[in-house]
Amino acid sequence: MGRTANRLDVANDQLAELRKIVRRPTATQREIRRARIILERATGASQQEVAERVGVQRLVVAHWEKRFREEGLAGLTDAKGRGRKASIPDEKRKKVIVDATRPPYPRQRWSARTMARAVGVSAATVQRLWSQNEIKPHLVRTFKLSKDPRFEEKFWDVIGLYLDPPAKALVLCCDEKSQCQAIERTQPGLPLGMGQIRTKTHDYRRHGTITLFAALNYLTGKISRLIAPRHSHAEWLVFLKQLDREAPDGVTLHLIVDNLSTHKTPEVRTWIDKTNKKHQRAHECDRLVQHFVPTSSSWMNLVERFFRDITEDVIRDGSFGNVKELATAIEAYLAERDLAPKRYVWKAEGAAILEKINRARTTAAAETV
Repeated sequence: MGRTANRLDVANDQLAELRKIVRRPTATQREIRRARIILERATGASQQEVAERVGVQRLVVAHWEKRFREEGLAGLTDAKGRGRKASIPDEKRKKVIVDATRPPYPRQRWSARTMARAVGVSAATVQRLWSQNEIKPHLVRTFKLSKDPRFEEKFWDVIGLYLDPPAKALVLCCDEKSQCQAIERTQPGLPLGMGQIRTKTHDYRRHGTITLFAALNYLTGKISRLIAPRHSHAEWLVFLKQLDREAPDGVTLHLIVDNLSTHKTPEVRTWIDKTNKKHQRAHECDRLVQHFVPTSSSWMNLVERFFRDITEDVIRDGSFGNVKELATAIEAYLAERDLAPKRYVWKAEGAAILEKINRARTTAAAETV
């Protein structure tokens, strides 16, 4: 026999909060069910009627009604420490976390499954513990610390051009992307579609390579380029002469380049010296000034950002029957880019970068001790 349907007294602010819980999209089913029990009882429905409407036993209704009468809204939450106790011994937890950095020889890292087998727990448990402690053995970040003895001097020379470009000058970030391969997939793949992932064959035919010489105008984002079959000082000199012809008279070209030997050959130096002397007589300033980034610091040259974009957008996933098709695709991409040039703006502060580099050097030195 059910109990009498005495109405449960609920304050207006409590009713509003209970209705919010029922409507809240992030509320759990447990929270919604308990809130509905109290709301239904507040209308005067009996415990048995509420149990049938909510889909629980009458004893469940009686339990949460009692908790609400004694503690209010706080009584609808689970008491601290309730629920199933942890079933994983502390020793196994510690081993999963601490040994994550010490894979057994000759392994270089643990996987969740190999760690699970070694410790005697499930792979899901290993993943959960690693996630809780922000341990990610599957991720690796690459780095390269420059050993250039003139690192700081070259660093500020290049960064200064970005942060404070000189007047009556063009800052050009120059480099060459060599070994651009004309790769042809052996079979046509499926295109991207609704529910369909784009496919490509794992094998391909090689049809030769070309080199893309590029100069990124730091202020406008425009790209001056030259596509050549080879990569040598001769092609680099041809590219420099092209930049000289394209730039307006009386302007100094500050070229940010890396330490590749093709940029420093006697032929290149002789031509630059000769061109600068001629420009000095006519305009009282040098025509071309090369600024070399420190060794192992190509990240300072913003044209590398452009090379990344064209690699992802055109070269890497394309299929080309010959080098001419690849060169045509690159030219088409650059022609479209010329319509709306994209700048790559240097925003990082030089002092903050140096501090980070010095921190990395200190850490690397400590690891080698």
